[in-house]
Amino acid sequence: QRQLVESGGGLVPAGGSLRLSCAASGRTFGTETVGWFRQAPGKEREFVAAIRWTRSTYYADSVKGRFTISRDNAKNTVYMQMNSLKPEDTAVYYCAATASVLVTSKSQYRDWGQGTQVTVSS
Repeated sequence: QRQLVESGGGLVPAGGSLRLSCAASGRTFGTETVGWFRQAPGKEREFVAAIRWTRSTYYADSVKGRFTISRDNAKNTVYMQMNSLKPEDTAVYYCAATASVLVTSKSQYRDWGQGTQVTVSS
């Protein structure tokens, strides 16, 4: 059984940066795609970014150019560097893994972590 643990969230002013981590224990990511999603209060969980085992990356339009996803297969960890943060980026950020080609669809993901809170003040 695999567990994913997110970390790195916090409170930052607008324009600031954070680096989130998603560490897997129990089983490696292998050839699965790892994705980041976020959920703001009263809103649906939405796709943010994903990275294939080949290191191909995908981003939501709202974060393109500001967020960068990367993975370290040796450490079984996926990172997301978030720059130029905006108040609308405030949410709980989750990571999960999928073997599906539908990398932006949250229904295709499994082994969700508990989430890490990101709060951006204006």
